[in-house]
Amino acid sequence: MRILFMGTPQFAVPSLNLLLEQGYDVAAVVTQPDRPVGRKRELTPPPVKAFALERGLTVLQPEKLRSPEGVAAVTAVAPELIVTAAYGQILPKSVLDLPRLGCLNVHGSLLPRYRGGAPIQRSIINGETVTGVTLMYMAEGLDTGDMIASIEVPIADEDTSGTMFDKLSIAGARLLGEWLPRIAAGEAPRVPQRHEDSTYAPNLSRDDERLDWNATSRELFNRVRGLNPMAGGFTQLNGEVFKVWRCEVPTAEDAEVKPAWTAMPPGSILETNARGIRVRTGDGSLVLAEVQPAGKKALSAAEYARGARLAPGTLLG
Repeated sequence: MRILFMGTPQFAVPSLNLLLEQGYDVAAVVTQPDRPVGRKRELTPPPVKAFALERGLTVLQPEKLRSPEGVAAVTAVAPELIVTAAYGQILPKSVLDLPRLGCLNVHGSLLPRYRGGAPIQRSIINGETVTGVTLMYMAEGLDTGDMIASIEVPIADEDTSGTMFDKLSIAGARLLGEWLPRIAAGEAPRVPQRHEDSTYAPNLSRDDERLDWNATSRELFNRVRGLNPMAGGFTQLNGEVFKVWRCEVPTAEDAEVKPAWTAMPPGSILETNARGIRVRTGDGSLVLAEVQPAGKKALSAAEYARGARLAPGTLLG
């Protein structure tokens, strides 16, 4: 069985590694082009490319897969099966129709919920306590194809998008390995999705990263961890961008508002202590645990507060 693998970020690496470990013929790997990364904007290969080259695999990086050049490159591989995991581009019908065994996708949600490019981040931001991975056949729509199988993975308060990416990538690889023999034999089920139950998880925008202090403590907590480690939540302090990377889990104590705090609007710094920086929210308060002032590295909020001497009543946002 001649397989073409498509993937880009670290999430896809365990699935590619499983194919190799189980002895499947990975004829080539398609991934996104190298992109500038970091302050120095150094051209950097995506994790899948780095891994594939280490294993001696052929790597293709079309700028646009649906271009004539992209389709021709994929057609030349003559795959019997295409496996994708967070590739980042929609496959055109001309590519979907190529392999006799179809095109599979390892998707980081329990479909039909959270279709789209940011299912893991959106699940956390929305306060879900369970997510998972769905192995599916690809169709022309966005994550609309028939499902083969899925596996649930719990989301703990301590989880961030980063930890969930790791957990779901491993779960997805395991699911792929379990079902590949039946897929190769043409015996895998095809379960249509209930499209009326679908939800959409679009890629995150700059507005998604902005912290609205009128929200509840739990909503802000979920947003911050859903943005960690990709972008971080941000607000403003003294007119400059002030990032928040981590908050403490909201407790009953955080819901209590002292009389001196009642007149302070959401976003007001209430106090600083060894735990961090306590900020007024829409329903109480939230303790910031790790922050990043403009032009500086991330550090504990308590350490920053000691040096910055933040006065109670200082307004964020």
